[in-house]
Amino acid sequence: MVRPELMTETSATSTEAGASLDAEHLLAQTRKLAQINARFEVALNNMARGLSMFDSEGRLIVCNALYREFYNLPEELTEPGTPFSRIIAYHAAKEGCANSAEDLKRQQLWIAGQRDEIRHGKIFSRTHTLPDGRIVLVTIQPLEDGGWVDIQEDVTEKTLAQERISWLARHCPLTEIANRFHLRETLEEALARLETNGMLAVHLIDLDYFKQVNDTLGHAAGDAVLRAAARRMQAALRETDIVGRVGGDEFAVIQTAISGAEQASGLAERLARTLNAPYRVLGSNAAVGASIGIALAPEHGSDADTLLRKADLALYRAKSCGRGHSRFYRPDDEAAVHERMELRTALRDALANRQLGLHYQPIVDMRAGTVTGCEALMRWYHPQLGLVPPATFIPIAESSGLIVSLGEWALHQACRDAAGWRSKINVAVNLSAVQLDQSDLTASIQHALDVSGLAPGRLEVEITEQAFLRREARALDTLKRLRALGVRLVLDDFGTGFASLNHLRAFAFDKIKIDPSFINAISDRHDGMAIVGAVAGLAKTLGIEPVAEGVEGFEQLEGVTGAGCEEMQGFYFSRPVPSFEVEAAVAACVSKLSRAAASASLPRT
Repeated sequence: MVRPELMTETSATSTEAGASLDAEHLLAQTRKLAQINARFEVALNNMARGLSMFDSEGRLIVCNALYREFYNLPEELTEPGTPFSRIIAYHAAKEGCANSAEDLKRQQLWIAGQRDEIRHGKIFSRTHTLPDGRIVLVTIQPLEDGGWVDIQEDVTEKTLAQERISWLARHCPLTEIANRFHLRETLEEALARLETNGMLAVHLIDLDYFKQVNDTLGHAAGDAVLRAAARRMQAALRETDIVGRVGGDEFAVIQTAISGAEQASGLAERLARTLNAPYRVLGSNAAVGASIGIALAPEHGSDADTLLRKADLALYRAKSCGRGHSRFYRPDDEAAVHERMELRTALRDALANRQLGLHYQPIVDMRAGTVTGCEALMRWYHPQLGLVPPATFIPIAESSGLIVSLGEWALHQACRDAAGWRSKINVAVNLSAVQLDQSDLTASIQHALDVSGLAPGRLEVEITEQAFLRREARALDTLKRLRALGVRLVLDDFGTGFASLNHLRAFAFDKIKIDPSFINAISDRHDGMAIVGAVAGLAKTLGIEPVAEGVEGFEQLEGVTGAGCEEMQGFYFSRPVPSFEVEAAVAACVSKLSRAAASASLPRT
């Protein structure tokens, strides 16, 4: 039998032990909770976005360090329980917009509007520019209890990049004036607004002797002249007029709301006078002039195509008169068309008489230290005129349809030449926009491969960005058929319009070639490398290899390599050479690549 006093002692001991266990459990839970809270706070304060949470009464529950940093909030405004209205009032006071009853009312209405959106359970976003210039995207996520979560994201770089891309779609990156697309858009809008008795003028301007600047002083000096010429023309215009770069050394001015031809003539004289003044570039003097062709609306036409064509004819006549002249379009300028017809006839004979040839420019891989291929470039040796530039005869070939025959010849010749190269590198052949319209293009390419014995994977077919965009539907179908053959596909002159940024996902090109104008900008513009890097990064994200065209100096080589572009071509490595010199050119390029990599301390794979 157990004594009563022993039972009492045992019961007391058990109670004490139980209480001790409860205390230990509570302490352990408290420690665990403190550990969880500490980890939560660490995670919260290391988020890449600012975060705040408010209850249904609009009182702060929690916020992280980045939220405080975004708005430079004092400690007392980040304590739990702080009303949302106090935080907004603080922002407004800092930005100098809370100094009146009207300002206070606007704040209250804004808060009420936001609370109403939250009550309806809507997720909504807005951007806000901070006093330091940063752009923040604010996203509001309503909670079921009537509160909300406020997410802050710094979108400054993204926003500025989008703005830059939008700007580049309408401007020449070298001169920072309107590009061909923007000019045409402006002209069409001006024609649509043209009043019954109103007039406008289209001035096409070509810089005389500009080629000599490039040949004697280099392309950097040429680029400097182009930028200076653009600035001079802008200074000579009214705010209602616009100047743009059409291409190369050719510009256009759209002069709106003029009273007659005299006003257009006056502007042409001012433009010629300012462009004829000497240029001081890169420590040297450069002398260029200007020839100007003028077409008037509605006298010479009422649509953009007609006006541009007639201004071009007038420009042709102005240059033929000894350059340095301005000239209005005249009906007898149509005789210039006859001259082009003669050149077209000569071009047709050139194909039959074997006056055409192909030269090849190596394409190198800087990282690997190898030559990956060569681009085939057409040359025309006229018996009387000598070497006719491709920029002269290719447009004639395209407009006349001869480009189909020339393109087919070039394709077969390039495949035959490449099949005989010991190095077994690729060959790149350009396709014109006209060729893309040919239903038998795929069969023609297959035939060229079969006859030459060239492996399909060694043939790269290049189409320009503009050709692709103008014929997107047809081009996509054609490119898919070529891809089925095993041919590699390249988008050339990428960046000249930037419209293709929205189209690259439509078709997976193997390569894109970044336009030389962007490469030229690396040497003398701070954003040049950033633009090349952005394009190269975009391409690689989409699984496309970027190729930099127009690398002419070591500084450009370092720039494009630093921007993430390993493949490149240009005069720095080699000029275009005949097929029988390709092997020697490849060897010379490999040697130069080795020296360049050593000088630039570039890693090699």
